[in-house]
Amino acid sequence: MAGNTSTPGVTVAARLLSIIAAFDEQHRSLALSELAQRAGLPLPTTHRLAAELVTGGALERRTDGRFEVGRLLWSAGLLAPVEGKLRQVAEPFLHDVYAATMATAHLAIREGAEVLYLERMMGRTSVPIVSSAGSKLPMHCTGVGKVLLAHAPKEIQDQVFASLTRVTPFTIVAQPVLAGQLERVRRDGVATTNEEMSLGACSLAVPVVRASDGTVAAAIGVVVPNLKRDRQRLLGALQVAARGIGRLL
Repeated sequence: MAGNTSTPGVTVAARLLSIIAAFDEQHRSLALSELAQRAGLPLPTTHRLAAELVTGGALERRTDGRFEVGRLLWSAGLLAPVEGKLRQVAEPFLHDVYAATMATAHLAIREGAEVLYLERMMGRTSVPIVSSAGSKLPMHCTGVGKVLLAHAPKEIQDQVFASLTRVTPFTIVAQPVLAGQLERVRRDGVATTNEEMSLGACSLAVPVVRASDGTVAAAIGVVVPNLKRDRQRLLGALQVAARGIGRLL
């Protein structure tokens, strides 16, 4: 049996997962009605299951009644293999990049047709930053995204090219232009953006290549106000870090 549910065939586990999945980067706290709507569940069912998740530590309920992800889910998420080894290996190298550049440094991988940010170290420069650890962003308008897209399977590239969206006036949405950029990324081993994800922010990124088999495991990048100054210093710091991470992977 699927359990006591108003929707035949929907298990209790599936309904609990739908509640957890209702939270994302843009929805970090939800009122009960919002949670029910995003989970696609009746309000009484959401109330009962959310209360059980709060009791178990998977969710937290604030004094104003809104729900947030709890410490149990946060702790469990840190054990995910995709974050474990890579984050552990990359963290000291990202510290080196930050120390050398004082810029916000990112570590990211591809998840489907999006960029998944595994780590972010904030720099001191006042630059608009929209990413955070655990967040996802489009591939075609971020530096790390372009690196990962350039080395993605053709079906992923086709999927991204079919749905290019303009985030800022400078976002590249012309397929031939983006295709040319990706070819240069594969040739030169570096990707750049110029206010394509957020105004006032430019990025520089390089691939992390596994020394064992030559595959691209991740991308690391920095976000700065502009790339007209210190480009070579930024690129050098990223390349040294990427080689170090790739050797240890």
